[in-house]
Amino acid sequence: MTSVFQSNRPVTIVGGGDVGPEDLNLALSIAPSCIAADGGSIVALAAGIQLEAVIGDFDSLNASVLAQIPVERQHHIPEQDSNDFDKCLRNVETPVVVGVGFLGGRVDHQMAAMHTLVVRADCPCVLLGPHEIVFHCPAEIELPTRVGDIVSLFPMAEVTGTSVGLEWPIDGLALAPGERVGTSNCATGVIQLKMSARGMLCILPRRMLADVTQVLASLPDHVKWPARVK
Repeated sequence: MTSVFQSNRPVTIVGGGDVGPEDLNLALSIAPSCIAADGGSIVALAAGIQLEAVIGDFDSLNASVLAQIPVERQHHIPEQDSNDFDKCLRNVETPVVVGVGFLGGRVDHQMAAMHTLVVRADCPCVLLGPHEIVFHCPAEIELPTRVGDIVSLFPMAEVTGTSVGLEWPIDGLALAPGERVGTSNCATGVIQLKMSARGMLCILPRRMLADVTQVLASLPDHVKWPARVK
C-alpha cells in the first residue's frame, strides 16, 4: 500500500486530545511537517498550521472544518478496527513521528494511543505530554539521560531485558502487565536498554523530546522491530 505522506525528516501528528500552549511549536521545531489524525485537524487549524494531510474516519469533523482542507489532502479511512492514530502511523512514511494531542484528555484515548505504539512498533514515535514523553523501546537503545532523571518502563506485554545506568537494573526481571512493572526508576547517567521483545514503553522527562526523537530517527535496522505480519 502506498503511503499517504512521505518525508525523510521527522513528522508531527496531531491528535484531538489536550494540547498545551507550546506543544505544537515544540513538536514542529523538531518535526516540521504536520499531519492531523481526524479531530486533530481542528487543533492544528485553530493554531494556523498548514496540514500536509488529514487521516481518519472523520467522525470528529464537520463540513466547515473539511472546507478548510484541500480535498486532495483529505484521506478518509472509514474502517473501525483501528483508531485514527493507528491509521496515521501506517500511512505516513518517515524516520520518526512526534505525536501531540494523544496524552491528556480522555483516559481511554491515552490508553489506545499507547496500545498503538506497541501495535505499530515498527513506526518509531514519541508522544509528547505535559510533563513526560512516551515511546516504544526498540531492541536496543542508548539515551542521554542525566543523573536523577526519572525513567519509567511500563510493559504492555511480557518482556525481559537488561539495563545500564539505572539505579535499579532490570536484568533478570520478567516484566509484564498485571505482574511487575518498572515505573519510577532513576538514571545514574546515560542509560542503555536492551529488550527481548516488543511491548515495553519508556517514559522520560519532557525536556528529552529532541534527544529521543533524534535517537529513534537514527536507529540501525537491526534494532528496529519489524512490522507485524497479519
